Amino acid sequence: MAIKDVKAGLRNEEGIRTVLGILKQALGERFQTGQSFREQHAHTTTYLPAQLPDGVVFAEGADDVKTVVKACAAHRVPIVPFGIGSSLEGQVNAPSGGISIDFSRMNKVLRVSPADLDVTVEPGITREELNRELRDTGLFFPIDPGANASIGGMAATRASGTNAVRYGTMKDNVLSLTVVTGDGEEIRTARRAKKSSAGYDLTRLFIGSEGTLGVITSITLKLQGIPEKIGGGVCAFPSVKAACDAVIMTIQMGIPVARIELLDDVQMRACNAYSKLSYPERPTLFLEFHGTEETVALQSAQFAEIAAECGGDEFQWTANAEERAKLWNARHNAYWASRALAPELDGLSTDVCVPISRLAECVAETQADIAAQGLLAPIVGHAGDGNFHVLVLFDGKDPVSVEKVEAFIARLNHRALAMDGTCTGEHGIGQGKMAFLEEELGGAVGLMRSIKASLDPQNIFNPGKIFRPEGPNAE
Repeated sequence: MAIKDVKAGLRNEEGIRTVLGILKQALGERFQTGQSFREQHAHTTTYLPAQLPDGVVFAEGADDVKTVVKACAAHRVPIVPFGIGSSLEGQVNAPSGGISIDFSRMNKVLRVSPADLDVTVEPGITREELNRELRDTGLFFPIDPGANASIGGMAATRASGTNAVRYGTMKDNVLSLTVVTGDGEEIRTARRAKKSSAGYDLTRLFIGSEGTLGVITSITLKLQGIPEKIGGGVCAFPSVKAACDAVIMTIQMGIPVARIELLDDVQMRACNAYSKLSYPERPTLFLEFHGTEETVALQSAQFAEIAAECGGDEFQWTANAEERAKLWNARHNAYWASRALAPELDGLSTDVCVPISRLAECVAETQADIAAQGLLAPIVGHAGDGNFHVLVLFDGKDPVSVEKVEAFIARLNHRALAMDGTCTGEHGIGQGKMAFLEEELGGAVGLMRSIKASLDPQNIFNPGKIFRPEGPNAE
């Protein structure tokens, strides 16, 4: 990741002017070109510089999306889908200008089938809104990336989060999509059947494509029954290795833990201060178990034995909903807790993922790197699947500080790749991690380029993301 890699793309000025006129005529007040609207739809959640679109469409249905795509395709103008803007690697920037499609008004539940445990939604609905809508059905959607992200954005970035160790990621929980493709027509990638051998798996192709292959207009999701009982708790350990050993033993024993989160000592200090807690400021696991009263109690007791064997403190767990909510609110506020350690500084949040057997080694080496560089950088991880996040606090106006942080991020990514891991378990590539994609996948990137060129020959769908584009909007 480097600021120098976030370049402006080539602008099709004549095409942009033409499309602005077409969309104003066709969409009226649903299309805005004011400076404040454009600024709100550029990237603001990291230190990457904002690159504004030329106009914003507040789509109210698939027909609006088709109108935008057809106009932009006819005049070779970029399209950047926008959920709530919580992506972390520049996915919503517009390096070549163009049109941002805001999905906040496409936020309906289109159909619920409790008997089939599935639901179809518009892309703008957030995960919290969806679960409120589902509450009376006894079902819920389990993917929880922390931010109250839109379902469309979660599909586009292949999101996961704290529940992934039990329920999987977005790729495991999406049955089908409807997508507006480069010709301005809407396709359906699959039916609602739980499995299919019919042709290419187009659903998985679009999940994680970060808006570079088409625009998602609806998503059909798998649902889960709300557990009869939920228990959660915390356990501090003498070291990261001891905590990770407990995680590995828990997974290997087949204990169906729903969440198992690792917070290092710096992150615990931040959470204690921000959420007014008093936990030991040592590497700590936050856990949650889903099931019946009996199974939750059994699983908690099994973990307590594992923790003791690994040198952990007494496992403090509760099935009380209010106490559990306080615990997980503290975990979900980890980002803001970390920022509060030094509110005058900028924050760069990044993630990597390694095989679970290498997690302790990777985190320990990263902590040593942080200490050697004199950085302030709390670590929090989805320990059950080997994924962890580092939030580096630094002075974004100081070139020396920026250079030091970018070098650290590069070492972190190289370290994960050397352990047969990935440069991103959740955040995606966007603009920030293009430099590491080829190192990770080599010749497979060429195949990705070929797919992109086939589905988007004019390079209008979110150009400048995932890999350096080729074609009319290339830098």
